[in-house]
Amino acid sequence: MNLDRYAVIGNPVAHSLSPQIHEEFARQTNQQLKYSRIEAPHDGFESIARDFLRKGGCGLSVTAPFKGEAFRWVDKSDEFARESGAVNAISRSGDSTEGFNTDGIGLLQDFVRLGWKITGRRVLVLGAGGAVRGIIGPLIAQGSVLTVANRTEKRLVELKAQFPDISTMPLAEVPGDWDMVINATSAHLRSTELNVDPHIFSDARCYDLAYSCDRTTKFVDKARRHGATDAQDGLGMLVFQAACAFGLWRGVDPDPIRVLEGLRES
Repeated sequence: MNLDRYAVIGNPVAHSLSPQIHEEFARQTNQQLKYSRIEAPHDGFESIARDFLRKGGCGLSVTAPFKGEAFRWVDKSDEFARESGAVNAISRSGDSTEGFNTDGIGLLQDFVRLGWKITGRRVLVLGAGGAVRGIIGPLIAQGSVLTVANRTEKRLVELKAQFPDISTMPLAEVPGDWDMVINATSAHLRSTELNVDPHIFSDARCYDLAYSCDRTTKFVDKARRHGATDAQDGLGMLVFQAACAFGLWRGVDPDPIRVLEGLRES
Protein backbone atom coordinates (compact mmCIF):
# COMPACT_ATOMS: atom_id res chain seq x y z
CA MET A 1 0.00 0.00 0.00
CA ASN A 2 1.29 3.46 -0.94
CA LEU A 3 0.77 5.62 2.14
CA ASP A 4 0.42 9.40 2.08
CA ARG A 5 3.71 10.77 3.38
CA TYR A 6 4.26 13.62 5.82
CA ALA A 7 7.31 14.74 7.81
CA VAL A 8 8.63 17.28 10.29
CA ILE A 9 11.63 19.24 9.03
CA GLY A 10 14.00 21.10 11.35
CA ASN A 11 17.50 21.23 12.85
CA PRO A 12 17.76 19.59 15.32
CA VAL A 13 14.77 17.29 14.89
CA ALA A 14 15.73 13.91 16.37
CA HIS A 15 13.93 14.81 19.61
CA SER A 16 10.63 15.63 17.89
CA LEU A 17 7.50 13.83 19.07
CA SER A 18 5.59 14.84 15.95
CA PRO A 19 5.77 11.39 14.27
CA GLN A 20 4.30 9.73 17.36
CA ILE A 21 1.59 12.38 17.66
CA HIS A 22 0.50 12.33 14.02
CA GLU A 23 0.54 8.55 13.77
CA GLU A 24 -1.70 8.39 16.85
CA PHE A 25 -4.03 10.95 15.23
CA ALA A 26 -4.10 8.71 12.15
CA ARG A 27 -5.04 5.65 14.22
CA GLN A 28 -7.83 7.59 15.93
CA THR A 29 -9.33 8.78 12.65
CA ASN A 30 -8.60 5.73 10.46
CA GLN A 31 -6.26 7.66 8.18
CA GLN A 32 -3.56 5.85 6.20
CA LEU A 33 -0.30 7.79 6.32
CA LYS A 34 3.38 7.69 7.18
CA TYR A 35 5.07 10.50 9.13
CA SER A 36 8.85 10.84 9.51
CA ARG A 37 11.60 13.26 10.61
CA ILE A 38 13.88 15.20 8.26
CA GLU A 39 16.93 16.99 9.67
CA ALA A 40 17.96 19.58 7.09
CA PRO A 41 21.26 21.47 7.13
CA HIS A 42 20.85 25.13 8.04
CA ASP A 43 21.25 26.14 4.39
CA GLY A 44 19.23 23.26 2.97
CA PHE A 45 15.59 23.78 3.89
CA GLU A 46 14.28 24.85 0.49
CA SER A 47 15.95 22.14 -1.58
CA ILE A 48 15.01 19.35 0.84
CA ALA A 49 11.42 20.54 1.30
CA ARG A 50 10.96 20.88 -2.46
CA ASP A 51 12.43 17.41 -3.06
CA PHE A 52 10.19 15.80 -0.44
CA LEU A 53 7.03 17.32 -1.91
CA ARG A 54 8.10 16.77 -5.53
CA LYS A 55 8.49 13.06 -4.77
CA GLY A 56 4.94 12.79 -3.52
CA GLY A 57 5.03 14.12 0.04
CA CYS A 58 1.66 15.54 1.02
CA GLY A 59 2.70 17.94 3.76
CA LEU A 60 5.40 19.12 6.14
CA SER A 61 5.52 20.31 9.72
CA VAL A 62 8.19 22.98 10.09
CA THR A 63 10.15 23.56 13.28
CA ALA A 64 13.14 25.69 14.27
CA PRO A 65 15.04 27.25 12.60
CA PHE A 66 13.07 27.14 9.34
CA LYS A 67 9.68 28.74 10.05
CA GLY A 68 10.60 32.14 8.60
CA GLU A 69 12.23 30.60 5.53
CA ALA A 70 9.20 28.37 5.04
CA PHE A 71 6.94 31.44 4.98
CA ARG A 72 9.07 33.05 2.29
CA TRP A 73 9.15 29.84 0.25
CA VAL A 74 5.50 28.73 0.05
CA ASP A 75 3.28 29.90 -2.81
CA LYS A 76 0.55 31.24 -0.50
CA SER A 77 -0.14 31.37 3.22
CA ASP A 78 -2.97 31.78 5.71
CA GLU A 79 -3.73 34.85 7.83
CA PHE A 80 -1.76 33.71 10.88
CA ALA A 81 1.30 32.90 8.78
CA ARG A 82 1.16 36.27 7.02
CA GLU A 83 0.75 38.09 10.32
CA SER A 84 3.69 36.30 11.92
CA GLY A 85 5.94 35.86 8.87
CA ALA A 86 6.37 32.25 9.99
CA VAL A 87 4.99 28.91 8.78
CA ASN A 88 4.87 25.73 10.84
CA ALA A 89 2.76 23.57 8.50
CA ILE A 90 2.86 23.20 4.71
CA SER A 91 0.36 21.41 2.50
CA ARG A 92 0.78 20.48 -1.16
CA SER A 93 -1.96 20.65 -3.77
CA GLY A 94 -0.62 19.59 -7.15
CA ASP A 95 2.40 21.78 -7.77
CA SER A 96 1.27 24.49 -5.34
CA THR A 97 2.21 24.87 -1.67
CA GLU A 98 0.31 26.63 1.10
CA GLY A 99 1.72 27.57 4.49
CA PHE A 100 -0.10 27.80 7.82
CA ASN A 101 0.78 28.87 11.32
CA THR A 102 -1.04 26.85 13.96
CA ASP A 103 1.28 27.69 16.88
CA GLY A 104 -0.84 30.47 18.37
CA ILE A 105 -4.03 28.43 18.02
CA GLY A 106 -2.34 25.51 19.74
CA LEU A 107 -1.17 27.70 22.62
CA LEU A 108 -4.59 29.24 23.18
CA GLN A 109 -6.27 25.83 23.09
CA ASP A 110 -3.86 24.58 25.74
CA PHE A 111 -4.65 27.61 27.90
CA VAL A 112 -8.33 26.65 27.62
CA ARG A 113 -7.47 23.10 28.71
CA LEU A 114 -5.56 24.50 31.70
CA GLY A 115 -8.33 26.96 32.59
CA TRP A 116 -6.00 29.96 32.14
CA LYS A 117 -7.70 33.19 31.06
CA ILE A 118 -5.59 35.83 29.32
CA THR A 119 -8.01 38.66 28.54
CA GLY A 120 -6.69 41.77 30.28
CA ARG A 121 -3.75 39.86 31.77
CA ARG A 122 -0.22 41.29 31.85
CA VAL A 123 1.77 38.74 29.85
CA LEU A 124 5.56 38.67 29.63
CA VAL A 125 7.09 36.75 26.73
CA LEU A 126 10.77 35.86 27.03
CA GLY A 127 12.53 35.67 23.65
CA ALA A 128 11.93 37.24 20.25
CA GLY A 129 12.64 34.45 17.78
CA GLY A 130 10.44 32.74 15.22
CA ALA A 131 8.31 30.95 17.82
CA VAL A 132 7.24 34.29 19.31
CA ARG A 133 5.97 35.65 16.01
CA GLY A 134 3.51 32.79 15.80
CA ILE A 135 1.89 33.46 19.19
CA ILE A 136 1.85 37.27 19.50
CA GLY A 137 -1.09 37.90 17.18
CA PRO A 138 -3.43 35.40 18.84
CA LEU A 139 -2.42 36.60 22.33
CA ILE A 140 -3.16 40.22 21.43
CA ALA A 141 -6.43 39.21 19.76
CA GLN A 142 -7.52 37.62 23.04
CA GLY A 143 -6.97 40.92 24.85
CA SER A 144 -3.73 40.30 26.71
CA VAL A 145 -1.37 43.19 27.56
CA LEU A 146 1.85 41.94 26.03
CA THR A 147 5.51 42.70 26.78
CA VAL A 148 8.38 40.94 25.00
CA ALA A 149 11.87 40.79 26.52
CA ASN A 150 14.99 39.63 24.69
CA ARG A 151 18.78 39.64 25.05
CA THR A 152 19.45 41.46 21.77
CA GLU A 153 17.84 44.78 20.87
CA LYS A 154 17.80 44.17 17.10
CA ARG A 155 15.11 41.52 17.30
CA LEU A 156 13.03 43.64 19.65
CA VAL A 157 13.11 46.54 17.19
CA GLU A 158 12.02 44.23 14.37
CA LEU A 159 9.26 42.74 16.49
CA LYS A 160 7.95 46.13 17.59
CA ALA A 161 7.79 47.26 13.97
CA GLN A 162 5.79 44.13 13.12
CA PHE A 163 3.51 44.29 16.17
CA PRO A 164 3.16 47.94 17.32
CA ASP A 165 0.75 47.04 20.14
CA ILE A 166 3.40 45.21 22.20
CA SER A 167 5.88 46.68 24.67
CA THR A 168 9.53 45.58 24.58
CA MET A 169 12.46 45.64 26.99
CA PRO A 170 15.94 44.11 27.44
CA LEU A 171 15.89 40.72 29.16
CA ALA A 172 18.29 41.92 31.86
CA GLU A 173 15.93 44.77 32.86
CA VAL A 174 12.69 42.84 33.32
CA PRO A 175 10.93 43.72 36.60
CA GLY A 176 8.57 41.49 38.56
CA ASP A 177 4.76 41.60 38.85
CA TRP A 178 3.28 39.66 35.91
CA ASP A 179 0.09 37.66 35.54
CA MET A 180 1.71 35.26 33.08
CA VAL A 181 5.25 34.53 31.89
CA ILE A 182 5.84 32.60 28.66
CA ASN A 183 9.31 31.25 27.87
CA ALA A 184 9.99 31.26 24.13
CA THR A 185 13.79 31.35 24.26
CA SER A 186 16.07 28.66 22.83
CA ALA A 187 17.83 28.05 26.16
CA HIS A 188 16.57 24.45 26.19
CA LEU A 189 18.33 23.74 22.89
CA ARG A 190 21.62 24.80 24.48
CA SER A 191 20.84 22.76 27.63
CA THR A 192 21.25 25.90 29.72
CA GLU A 193 19.07 27.51 32.37
CA LEU A 194 17.48 30.82 31.44
CA ASN A 195 19.19 33.65 33.32
CA VAL A 196 16.35 35.90 34.48
CA ASP A 197 15.43 37.61 37.73
CA PRO A 198 13.43 35.01 39.72
CA HIS A 199 11.05 37.72 40.92
CA ILE A 200 9.26 37.56 37.55
CA PHE A 201 7.78 34.19 38.55
CA SER A 202 6.16 35.27 41.82
CA ASP A 203 2.36 34.80 41.74
CA ALA A 204 2.44 34.31 37.95
CA ARG A 205 1.25 31.49 35.75
CA CYS A 206 4.29 30.33 33.81
CA TYR A 207 4.38 28.46 30.50
CA ASP A 208 7.39 27.02 28.69
CA LEU A 209 7.06 26.53 24.93
CA ALA A 210 9.69 23.80 25.32
CA TYR A 211 8.46 20.46 26.59
CA SER A 212 9.48 17.17 28.13
CA CYS A 213 7.41 14.01 28.59
CA ASP A 214 9.34 12.38 31.40
CA ARG A 215 10.45 15.36 33.51
CA THR A 216 9.83 19.07 33.96
CA THR A 217 11.86 21.63 32.02
CA LYS A 218 14.43 23.82 33.74
CA PHE A 219 12.17 26.84 33.23
CA VAL A 220 9.20 25.10 34.85
CA ASP A 221 11.39 23.93 37.73
CA LYS A 222 12.69 27.44 38.30
CA ALA A 223 9.22 29.00 38.12
CA ARG A 224 7.86 26.56 40.70
CA ARG A 225 10.78 27.15 43.03
CA HIS A 226 10.26 30.92 42.92
CA GLY A 227 6.56 31.24 43.67
CA ALA A 228 4.67 30.64 40.41
CA THR A 229 0.98 29.92 41.00
CA ASP A 230 1.20 27.32 38.23
CA ALA A 231 3.88 26.27 35.74
CA GLN A 232 3.45 24.06 32.68
CA ASP A 233 5.58 22.98 29.75
CA GLY A 234 4.60 23.19 26.08
CA LEU A 235 3.67 19.58 25.35
CA GLY A 236 0.00 20.57 25.25
CA MET A 237 0.70 23.33 22.74
CA LEU A 238 2.69 20.87 20.61
CA VAL A 239 -0.20 18.42 20.51
CA PHE A 240 -2.89 21.04 19.88
CA GLN A 241 -0.99 22.78 17.07
CA ALA A 242 -0.35 19.37 15.52
CA ALA A 243 -4.07 18.57 15.70
CA CYS A 244 -4.81 21.80 13.81
CA ALA A 245 -2.31 20.86 11.10
CA PHE A 246 -3.66 17.31 10.90
CA GLY A 247 -7.17 18.67 10.40
CA LEU A 248 -5.96 20.95 7.61
CA TRP A 249 -4.19 18.07 5.88
CA ARG A 250 -6.76 15.30 6.32
CA GLY A 251 -10.10 17.08 6.76
CA VAL A 252 -10.85 15.28 10.05
CA ASP A 253 -10.39 16.42 13.64
CA PRO A 254 -8.49 14.12 16.03
CA ASP A 255 -8.75 14.10 19.84
CA PRO A 256 -5.64 15.98 21.05
CA ILE A 257 -6.37 15.58 24.77
CA ARG A 258 -6.36 11.79 24.48
CA VAL A 259 -3.00 11.90 22.72
CA LEU A 260 -1.59 14.35 25.28
CA GLU A 261 -2.66 12.10 28.16
CA GLY A 262 -1.08 9.12 26.41
CA LEU A 263 2.24 10.93 25.99
CA ARG A 264 2.31 11.88 29.67
CA GLU A 265 1.49 8.35 30.75
CA SER A 266 4.10 6.73 28.50
